[in-house]
Amino acid sequence: MRFLLVIACLWLAACASRPDAPATSATYLLVRHAEKDVAAGKDPPLTAAGEARAQRLATLLANEPLDAIYSSPTRRTRQTAAPVAHAKGLTIVDYDAANADAFARRLRAEHPADTVLVIGHSDTLPPLARALCGCAVPDMDERIYGIRYTVRLGADGRTTLREFRD
Repeated sequence: MRFLLVIACLWLAACASRPDAPATSATYLLVRHAEKDVAAGKDPPLTAAGEARAQRLATLLANEPLDAIYSSPTRRTRQTAAPVAHAKGLTIVDYDAANADAFARRLRAEHPADTVLVIGHSDTLPPLARALCGCAVPDMDERIYGIRYTVRLGADGRTTLREFRD
């Protein structure tokens, strides 16, 4: 009987440590920047409502273990990311939002098992979500804020996309 127990334990240990199976999965949190001051010119800051939304995002993600934060280099995206970065002690890394496929490859290569926050725009996040998940993602309405996607790349190879709206 003891022999069978030892064999069963060894078999379970061998199955649990298969080198071809990744141990974890990646999660990419894609968030549209908060409300911007449309009267403020080419690179507008957040409005008071936008600043409040950015603070709510930090509260929402308080218990989420983040490994990295990316933002397009605009004022409004960096201001949306700032409260989360401050709360997590992370540096905001700029990315080129113009090439979704290249950025998706970078995220997969540099963060294959991490949780990453990406702050972007209504016209750049849907292409990024499509590139990450390989699924259909509708375009965002430029007038609607509070939209975010969670893309999970599972250890089993499956990818899921969930959309949230505040």
